[in-house]
Amino acid sequence: MARTEYYDDPYAPEPNSLVVAASAVVTDGQGRLLLQRRRDNDLWALPGGAVDMTDSLPGAAVREVKEETGLDVEITGLVGTYTDPRHVIAYSDGEVRRQFNICFTARITGGSLAISEESTELRFVAPQELASLPMHHTQRLRIRHFLEHRSAPYLG
Repeated sequence: MARTEYYDDPYAPEPNSLVVAASAVVTDGQGRLLLQRRRDNDLWALPGGAVDMTDSLPGAAVREVKEETGLDVEITGLVGTYTDPRHVIAYSDGEVRRQFNICFTARITGGSLAISEESTELRFVAPQELASLPMHHTQRLRIRHFLEHRSAPYLG
């Protein structure tokens, strides 16, 4: 299923669902960030996805990282909340979603990297290499907030 992301676009379709999602900034021992190249839009992104009815927010982030990357992680902190109504995601099945994302920090506790059906590539990326990757600006915002080492989570 393909997806198109819109931001502050007057021609974006009207949302027909609101989805709570969790994502995680996972780093390795060298300070590189784990990113996946999404199969549905070919853009690089943090691992994450929708919260299931049986999940907690942190639990959803842990589950999504495992499903999308093969790595086991534990949550270590909160980057922020991302609820901008100008960000709309349209899927080829007709769903047009407004996403409510909580972005956590996490550290690796086990597992091994494995590409899932949701991605075409996984990579640990050094911060100075991020600008060269195709990525939606809402993902860049989360990463920038993480790299700023804020004293408090972003609330937006």
